[in-house]
Amino acid sequence: MYAMRRVRTRVFPDPAPATTSSGEPAWATAFCCWGLSPSSNGSVVVMAGSLLGLAVMEPLADSEIKRVLVINAHPDDSDFGASGTIAQWIGKGIEVSYVLCTNGDQGGEESGFTKEEMPAVRQREQRAACKALGISDVTFLNYVDGHLEPTIALRKDIVRQIRRVQPDRIVCQSPERNWERIGASHPDHLAAGEATIQAVYPDARNPFAFTDLLEKENLQPWRTKEVWMQGHAHPDHFVDITDTFHFKIAALKEHASQTGHMENLEEMLREWGQRNAGIGGLPEGRIAEAFKIVNTN
Repeated sequence: MYAMRRVRTRVFPDPAPATTSSGEPAWATAFCCWGLSPSSNGSVVVMAGSLLGLAVMEPLADSEIKRVLVINAHPDDSDFGASGTIAQWIGKGIEVSYVLCTNGDQGGEESGFTKEEMPAVRQREQRAACKALGISDVTFLNYVDGHLEPTIALRKDIVRQIRRVQPDRIVCQSPERNWERIGASHPDHLAAGEATIQAVYPDARNPFAFTDLLEKENLQPWRTKEVWMQGHAHPDHFVDITDTFHFKIAALKEHASQTGHMENLEEMLREWGQRNAGIGGLPEGRIAEAFKIVNTN
């Protein structure tokens, strides 16, 4: 009835020790929100020591994936965490849809816009970023930035989107707190991740959950095959995005209210991606994005 999934045991190499300094550059706070740990020279501080003998879930082959739904808390979260990978999927003909739980109206204090202006600004920026990637299906759930909780209402809204899109794969933020870098665990990220996982299982597949979605909106139950988590403390899958890195940069530059003040944005992201690639065992100089794979069968 359900596809068999292969689990392998993988030993990750020791990362190079990170350097330390008395202070971090101005962009460090922003990087924390994306699950990154910048050191004094812009490299990413990763866990000390080896990740030994971890059971790793192999993701499904992209050839088995027709649709992907990306669910995140704020505009730009998806693009910082996964846009290089997403660009690859789009290049293979996979349909990708975005769902943003909030409008990110508490971000961009350095942009010159008022808090009241930010929702429209950030929606406009996210749509432009999606256009740069080749995505046309973008949904904003319009929850209040900074107040997101994994409520029944949010779960239902996410179930509605899962049943509408019918994705084979979902990308979301990790609901688990990352104690290595507290900034990766913005409360909205945790809430969006938790609500998404609850929506995937058990709600979206269960005809007895949120029955009005079926009875009044004709949204049929849907079983998503797998979830890829961004910002997890212990990623186990690394995607080489070297050839699509330029799409990532193009998308992020559209988020001008968040990135316009980062003069060395490309350099910082390249260094982060190269550190991910090293952890994942990719050749020197390659750039990677990191995920935790979850089998939802």
